[in-house]
Amino acid sequence: MKKLPLALALCLGAPALAETPLMLAVANSVRPVGRPVTTMPATAGIEERFQLWLTGFRTHALAQGVSEITLDAALPDLGYDAEVVRRDRNQAEFTKTIWDYLDTAVSAARIDAGKKAVAGHAALFDRIDARWGVDRQVIAAIWGLESAYGLVRGSDSTLQSLASLAFDTRRPEFFGEQFLTALQILDAGEVRLADMRGSWAGAMGHTQFMPTSYRDHAVDFDGDGRRNIWSDDPTDALASTAAYLKANGWVTGQPWGVEVILPPGFDLTTARRELTRMPSQWAASGVLDVNGKPVPDHGPASILLPGGGTGPAFMIFDNFAVLESYNTADAYVIGVGHLADRIAGRGPIRGAWPRQDRALTFDERIELQERLTAAGFDTQKIDAKIGPLTINAVRDYQLSQGIMPDGYASLRVLDRLRQAR
Repeated sequence: MKKLPLALALCLGAPALAETPLMLAVANSVRPVGRPVTTMPATAGIEERFQLWLTGFRTHALAQGVSEITLDAALPDLGYDAEVVRRDRNQAEFTKTIWDYLDTAVSAARIDAGKKAVAGHAALFDRIDARWGVDRQVIAAIWGLESAYGLVRGSDSTLQSLASLAFDTRRPEFFGEQFLTALQILDAGEVRLADMRGSWAGAMGHTQFMPTSYRDHAVDFDGDGRRNIWSDDPTDALASTAAYLKANGWVTGQPWGVEVILPPGFDLTTARRELTRMPSQWAASGVLDVNGKPVPDHGPASILLPGGGTGPAFMIFDNFAVLESYNTADAYVIGVGHLADRIAGRGPIRGAWPRQDRALTFDERIELQERLTAAGFDTQKIDAKIGPLTINAVRDYQLSQGIMPDGYASLRVLDRLRQAR
């Protein structure tokens, strides 16, 4: 039987090649693998409206300096991709607990593949470290989570994905800027039209840069005159990732975070992002690392409880916020940080996650925010995102109820709010 390409074989569940750690890293990728090219039935008339919109965008792109030659080559073959829009609108519905996410993101296969990737590109990482001072394991961890170390870079047309998302009404300004920037990149001759491919959401290359990130931070590190994040050679992509992190404030030598043990009677109301202390100050109140030692004074730090007061605790530093500039989800940042730690040879998270809990659905997160706000604990946004504002509102509600004020947005908190009606 003819063998399928690796990513497609894994996607279709084909029997085939013996499993290797790198293959398992692909199979367990936290990024979508390339999907078969299909045409989904669109809402009546939507393709016609899309083409009218595209005609208007062409005028806008011309006014922004994109050449007619590039637009004539790039736009005629674009069509509305209903699947891309569906995935963008529904991605918030697919929720995982942080421990389920980490089980995949920091799997044994991904750790092993990351160690090999760092060793195999040691000379390149030496050069990157000398230029930007960004931890090589952190760069490798982003590489591993974004594309399984380059094996799953995406095969969707970047222009078609971005055009479809810009035409949609959810985030037209953001994706409109990305679409225009992609056309400008193409117009500048930085990539061939046929090679401008990536994830369904328009992210490109080994470390999945959006077009504006490429525009602002991509570098030519192999000296060939091109900022090529798309090729099999990861040199420019990895260097660009270091440049991105450094431009966003990366502090050389500072960890993203350190797992800590909280002392009995610890004041959980102090575990909030806006409250920072030097590690020596936290140590004075009994907060120590998992080996019972004070955390070195790497800089101001706050305490994060991603699994609530009974789960693992982390002392997080400014570099945590730098990684948030890549992806704002706490689970992603902890995934990158912990994968980097494991690639560097450090041990697993020791604290026990509350695995009996399940993640709140999208609708439940909306309901939680609505009920908190109605009860006088304003989340300030009703967006289903459990960020610092909602965590603080949960904590204030817990304090009013005399229950553990850990800010953990659990089903138990939602049920309590429901019973108060």
